[in-house]
Order: sequence, then C-alpha cells, then structure tokens
Amino acid sequence: MNRPLRSLAVLGLIAAALPTACTAQPPADASVPIATTAQTVPATPLVTGLPDFTNLVQQVAPAVVNISAEVGARRVARSGGTPDEDQIPEFFRRMLPPGIFEGPEGPQMPQVPHGFSMGTGFLISNDGYVLTNHHVVDGADTVTVKLSDRREFKAKVVGSDQQSDVALLKIDAKGLPALRMGDSTRLKPGQWVVAIGSPFGLDQSVTAGIVSAVGRANPYADQRYVPFIQTDVAINRGNSGGPLLNTAGEVVGINSQIFSNSGGYMGVSFAIPIDVAMSAADQIKKTGKVSRGQLGVQVQAISADDARGLGLPDASGALVAVVVPGSAAAKAGIERADVIRSVNGRKINVSSDLPPLIGGLAPGSRVRLGILRDGKPREIEVTLDALNEELAGGAVDQSGPDEEGPAPATGRGNALGLVGRDLSAAERQQLGLQANEGVRLARVGDAAAEAGLQPGDVILSVGRTSVANAAALDRALAGVKDGQTVMLLVRRGNATQFIAVTASEDEAAG
Repeated sequence: MNRPLRSLAVLGLIAAALPTACTAQPPADASVPIATTAQTVPATPLVTGLPDFTNLVQQVAPAVVNISAEVGARRVARSGGTPDEDQIPEFFRRMLPPGIFEGPEGPQMPQVPHGFSMGTGFLISNDGYVLTNHHVVDGADTVTVKLSDRREFKAKVVGSDQQSDVALLKIDAKGLPALRMGDSTRLKPGQWVVAIGSPFGLDQSVTAGIVSAVGRANPYADQRYVPFIQTDVAINRGNSGGPLLNTAGEVVGINSQIFSNSGGYMGVSFAIPIDVAMSAADQIKKTGKVSRGQLGVQVQAISADDARGLGLPDASGALVAVVVPGSAAAKAGIERADVIRSVNGRKINVSSDLPPLIGGLAPGSRVRLGILRDGKPREIEVTLDALNEELAGGAVDQSGPDEEGPAPATGRGNALGLVGRDLSAAERQQLGLQANEGVRLARVGDAAAEAGLQPGDVILSVGRTSVANAAALDRALAGVKDGQTVMLLVRRGNATQFIAVTASEDEAAG
C-alpha cells in the first residue's frame, strides 16, 4: 500500500527580549526619598536568523551517490515466503522494529524485493573512491553506484570494517566531484548539520537539524569503538552511508544508525565521526583491513555508590573489573579496582569513552594512562597489543547465577549478610578460576540483594583483597561498619563486575 509523503520543514526559534521600564509615581509626602527602578537591559539574542542551505546543497550534492547492493536471492529466499533473520541483510535488520522475527504466528517481515539493499555514499576523491557504511554492502554480490548525473558504475568493495561500520568502494571514473573532510572533534551540541541521502530510494533528499550530543556510546549498536555523533536530523532507511555536513559543506560524519521502536525516524540519529571513518578508510586502502590497539581490560561504569566504596572524588572514569593475564595492561601493572581517568591526557568521563580512544590507536602504540589506585593518582605507560575480539568483551551477563542446586554453607556470615560456601576444584575449573580464587554465595542478606547479588554468585575479591574461601570472605568483611560501602568483585556466568554494597545495622554477623 502506498503511503503519503509528508513534507519536512526546519523550524527555528528566535528569542528576543523586549525592553521594559517601570516608572514610579512620586509620593504625596515629598520628604520621602523617591526610589526608581532601573530600566531593564535588553538581552542579546543568542540565535540570529534562520540558515539557508540552498548554496551548500548546490555545492555538495553532486558528490553524494546512491548505492544499491544485490545480496542475491539465496540470502532472502525461503520456501515459506518469509526470510529468516540471518537471511536478511544487516542493513534491513538495523531498521526493523523489535519482535519482527517472532515466528509464523507473530509479525512477519515482507520479502526483500529482488534481494537488494539501498543506501547512500559520497565521493572522497576525484578518481572514484566512495565511502559508505559496512552494513549497506555487507555480503553483497554486486554493488552499483549511481551518480547525481544518473551515470551508473559497478563498484569494487575495496574493504569494509564492521567495528567502525565503514566501507570503502572504488568506481572506474575520473574527474569526479569530491567532498571536503571537516574536523569532527570540533563539533559541539547545538550546531547546525545537514544530511543528504536516498531515504526509501528518493535520491538527493536533504534534511537538516542540530547536533544533539557528541561522543555518544550507542548501546543498541555493535560499534563500541565509535564515539557517535547524535543528531536530530531526519534519517530513514536508505540514508545509511550518506554524509553529515557542517554549514561549511564539510563532511563531519557518516549517517549510520537510528534509534526507533517502530522502524522509522523518531528524532534520534547517530553518525560516525569522519575522523574515525577516514582512519578506517585509509587503513583499508593500504592494507585491506583495520587494525586497533587493545589494552586487555574489561571495564565498567562508576555509580555514585561505587565512587563512595572506592573513595573517589567523583564518578568519572572507567573501573577495571578484569585484567586479562598476559595482556598489555597486565604487563604494565594495571590492577583490578584501578580507575582509568585519562588516556594521553584526554579525560575519561564515562567507561564508554575508553574503547574508542584505545581502539583508535595502532597496535604497538605507547599510551600514558592516568589512574586512581586506592584514591591516589598515578601514571602508567602501556604498549598496546593488537585487538583480539575474544578478549575484548566485557558486557555484563544478564543471566542468573549458575544453577548447582542447594549446597551447604561453610561461612559464618558477616556485616553484609553474606554466607559463603567453598568452591570445589571442578567448579573452579568450570569457571576458569585459579585454585585459590573465589567463594560461592549460599545466602544473601537484604542489603546485598538490593544491590543485585544473588545466591550462586561467586565473590572473587572484597575491594583489592582476593578471597579464596568462605572463611576468607568473613575475615575480609569483619571490620565493615554500619553505613560503610564495600566493593565486591562478582562473577556471574561469564561476566565479572564490581558491585557496591552498603552495610546495614540489621545485617549482623554470625
């Protein structure tokens, strides 16, 4: 069924304060001094006029191209007429509402027409190099680039990188218009930006808006090494891979993701910063792949409770929960419970700031980390390893504790209301723990349960103090007083993280 097209307009607000004055009438008694109110000074307008993007669009639009990728009928065909999720190109999966693959009785995804995906790209050189998204051309058998003058070329995929969602294409043509690259590190929230692309196959569509935020971690995307630019520019299916431009007509990002509950635009769009994209493209052009540095730690965000338990001045930084044995971090002396506050002088505000900074450096690079250890600042130099994705996880496992059935408690209890039991050698082997590492929780008090602990969790340390059995857990918590916050390193399934627990006077040892 055809759907009506709705026009889009850019709206702005011009704020101006009107001058006002208050005139006081003289009192009847002339002996009383007259108090006059000073005239209000008009505020300086912070926004002066609406932008006109017509000249910008005329200048840059010829370098924006339409991309169609033929993924092949074998990727979408299915005897029942509806494709499985793993048969749908990544491009379409990103734009679909949740639950679309619920099964024969649930919502169904329409057959992808002719096995094609649509997207946008832009020329970065006069001899035919084109940038777009990895997910636009992922798995494609053939890729076609259509220029603004309607000429079409079969494109070669020079290479692509899933972690940055960047692909580099090459067409056989000369003397082409190319866009200028801007400096995405200078973007600030509130700046005007423009997108040109092919939403729903409508070539050369222009939308505009402002930068909503920079350095944004997108929890719904796979690209943890990308500090996304968040905008309110209208982006829809087909815009992926197109340029995000500043008012000088320079590319500052590649439009890549939308946040949506319905599959359509909802005012939150994400773009890959052009410095990240060009770094990936340059490596692809030279070596055919993208290499990234790796520190060898798993980190977590710091809450207010965590900051109190760690004795930190604030909640900034990335808390180290795991140091991979033999990694660059381990060799440099980084320890669990360290808080990484800066990388080469650049501040780490939240834990998601760390992966893009480290991943943006080449293997073998020497970096200077500013850390807090036991509340005291220090600097550590680290020589980065090459990224190994198997060691680069760190996502918190949301599954429950290991199901082993009830087991007798071996601990006596403590100020946190935790009762532990010793692990068997087989359990330690299953969990990948050392012989003197870990105690399983048999019972959990109210305060610990409220903090998120569950029976079956394994405690690896209390603060920096490792615990190997239930007696060691009780000893480590023996001096904890009412109201004191303690950091517990907890293993649940394959995930390890610190959890802050505040002792309550109701939780008595014994």
